[in-house]
Amino acid sequence: MNIVVFETEEWEERACLTLQSEHVVSCSSGVLDARSAAEHADTEILSTFVNSKLGADVLAQFPQLKLIATRSTGYDHIDLDWCSANGVAVANVPDYGDSTVAEHAFALLLAVARNLVEAVERTRRGNFSQAGLRGFELHAKTLGVIGTGRIGRRMIEIARGFGMSMIAYDLYPNNEAATRLGFRYAGLDDVLAAADVLTLHVPAIPQTAALIADREFALMKKGAVLINTARGNIVDVPALVRALVSGKLQAAGLDVLPQEPLIKEEAEMFRIGASEDEYDLRALVANHVLLRFPNVIVTPHNAYNTESAVTRIIETTVQNIESFAASEPQNLVGRV
Repeated sequence: MNIVVFETEEWEERACLTLQSEHVVSCSSGVLDARSAAEHADTEILSTFVNSKLGADVLAQFPQLKLIATRSTGYDHIDLDWCSANGVAVANVPDYGDSTVAEHAFALLLAVARNLVEAVERTRRGNFSQAGLRGFELHAKTLGVIGTGRIGRRMIEIARGFGMSMIAYDLYPNNEAATRLGFRYAGLDDVLAAADVLTLHVPAIPQTAALIADREFALMKKGAVLINTARGNIVDVPALVRALVSGKLQAAGLDVLPQEPLIKEEAEMFRIGASEDEYDLRALVANHVLLRFPNVIVTPHNAYNTESAVTRIIETTVQNIESFAASEPQNLVGRV
């Protein structure tokens, strides 16, 4: 089969090229978009990361496409409706980074709790003053967890070690896990009202878009902390800015923001043909405001990025491709 792998680093290319004994394989370090798609019209299997936005305008340029093997757990960057209508299967990597992402979320929490970024920057300048660096303890605080899948449950396990209380919301409660890990379920509003720290672990689907907005921030405790390592559009960013400015939120730790690729490449905002539907300029401005808040830590969608996790990602992706080619597909999402 003809396979093209986008957004690759050198070590990923080496792994993907092991498929060459049975398939025709090419790799590209760039993202897949409408412009680069034209060069690969005969592709049967695509593999990308989350920065390639696979909408109908891109996918329609692949008349022979049979499989998209995304190197991620989330697949909100793929038009599943188009894939279903056109008989294209989509496979993901479902469980590469439970501990990886949860540990990063807790690292963000510890960093904002103890003002670590400012403390380190200050001492590097030779300033050892403690003024303004007083933090808060996590012991006996309440962690509110939105989404108790594998990552959410791992977050709860870590919180137990810090002596925190845990309360959670999920559309599909896992009562066995609640009993085993010592947390309780409640409605979303009750979790928001109880949490000293709110951490988000839900997928980006239409039902979770702007799940946390002005109304939800109003329900939270004054001085609460928000941690988001899930997806950027789960939080209404202008509402988050308002909550921080008003003091409703004490701090935030974020590994994801809406429209991350545009923040990385601001010139893209102004390219010919950009539309208001494609880019929410209010959100983009709010993103840039967040980057300048001293009580906000933003990391570059890096929660997944450990040696062991990325190895699992590429190994599972190769397995997904091999199993599909052998007519034994695995890890499929959506409907074909």
